[in-house]
Amino acid sequence: MATSKGEGGLVEPSLWERLERPAPTRRASLTLEQIAAAAVELADEEGAAAVTMRRLATRLGVAPMAAYRHVSGKDDLWALMHDRVSAGITVPDEVTDWREVLYSFALQTRELMLRHLWLGQVPAPLVQLTPARMAIAERQLRALSGRDLDADSMMAAFRTVSAYVHGSAQSEIALRLYKEEHGWKSGDETRQALAPQMNYLMDSGRYPTYKEYALSATRKDDPAWEFAFGLDCVLDGIARRLEI
Repeated sequence: MATSKGEGGLVEPSLWERLERPAPTRRASLTLEQIAAAAVELADEEGAAAVTMRRLATRLGVAPMAAYRHVSGKDDLWALMHDRVSAGITVPDEVTDWREVLYSFALQTRELMLRHLWLGQVPAPLVQLTPARMAIAERQLRALSGRDLDADSMMAAFRTVSAYVHGSAQSEIALRLYKEEHGWKSGDETRQALAPQMNYLMDSGRYPTYKEYALSATRKDDPAWEFAFGLDCVLDGIARRLEI
């Protein structure tokens, strides 16, 4: 996050510069770490919409303006939240195979999004420039580097995997929330509730391939398998196209 100009045209340090500065001798009543932790807890409990500066201040036991002295608004807050939950995603340096690195990050990212459902509701993670997220990107790009790839191809490969991961996880989260909203506890309950619409469409004869899938598929309720299969397809395509 870039620096900004404050009063008198002075350049203010960025959010991340302030976060990484040594703590002052006198303990501050409120820190960015405390704000991030409280915001993540609130979002985990009640969803992204619940995270407002007023609700956050109440949880922290401070006046709303106290929080504004540390973060300028929602953009800073989302960035802090993304950074906090992303910090644990890593792959050991001794793992050098590019496919193994990207595969591991993909699985960890899906698991992270399923633990923190609000990640699918806040601004796209690709525009959240935080130290933790930059470290994740750096590690994957490093795994792809040194393989005679030009910079654009390397970045496109990384972003293609990221797009698949986030799109797939967001679809999974949306279905989970939709089922919870309607009180459907399983795939069978969901299909039973949707049976009138589905039966009409299938009986129309216009969708024979989909009907064959509906009657013969055995992994309808196995999103982890479906995710891993799709991820392998994406990585296979990258490997073949880039000859790596």
